[in-house]
Amino acid sequence: MPTLHALIFDVDGTLADTERDGHRVAFNRAFGEVGLNWEWSVERYGELLSTAGGKERLQRYIQEDQPAFIPKPDAKSWAAALHQAKTQHYKMLVLEGVMPLRPGVKRLIQAAREENVRLAIATTSAPENVVALLQTNLSSASPDWFEVIAAGDIVPAKKPAPDIYQFVLEQLNLPPESCLAIEDSRQGLLAATQANLKTVITRSHYTQHEDFPEAVLVLDHLGEPDLPFQAIAGNSGSATYFDLALATQLLTQGVCIE
Repeated sequence: MPTLHALIFDVDGTLADTERDGHRVAFNRAFGEVGLNWEWSVERYGELLSTAGGKERLQRYIQEDQPAFIPKPDAKSWAAALHQAKTQHYKMLVLEGVMPLRPGVKRLIQAAREENVRLAIATTSAPENVVALLQTNLSSASPDWFEVIAAGDIVPAKKPAPDIYQFVLEQLNLPPESCLAIEDSRQGLLAATQANLKTVITRSHYTQHEDFPEAVLVLDHLGEPDLPFQAIAGNSGSATYFDLALATQLLTQGVCIE
């Protein structure tokens, strides 16, 4: 029987619902800072999320919505500079406390530490964003709780490519069958499952209508003892909140069918 050795978390939408009120707002502030009258609506940003990576989203937006705009010195360099400014705005939003951790996240991380289950992160978000979110919502020392924080451009191919998860597994020196990934999006699910990781989905604001047939369990959130989760697909048994016992049980199960 497989033994649970590590939990691997996505960040945006998984640890916290950061996209709508965090990254989107930070992009809009960065646009205004450089004199652009661009405004990403909640709906438009949701569409852009199908492209992984903030810099990549910027380039897609220019191609589709601002074709007459000519970035200088070139599209890639301009997007990188604006994305860096956006990261600073995002960090300020995190410090303002507008992006608390989702239900069950802090409890599960604390339980993993107590039971010596290793922790890792696999995300396309910038490393600075991850650290700011963890330190604001957990502890100033919390980034050190995670053996691996694979973030940003650490691998060339972003989700849904499996590269980020393969990198994490290599760094942990663990086989995928002893780890469980926790994601919120279709892209993240594909990345994790292509790395042969069983994956739990906690649907977020932007992903609540996506399909997740490859997941072993689909929830609305991880739940708390006084805030039960809703199991949308998969077998959660008698559990009402996600814990290490359920995580271990899922390692022995097959794929859920919706």
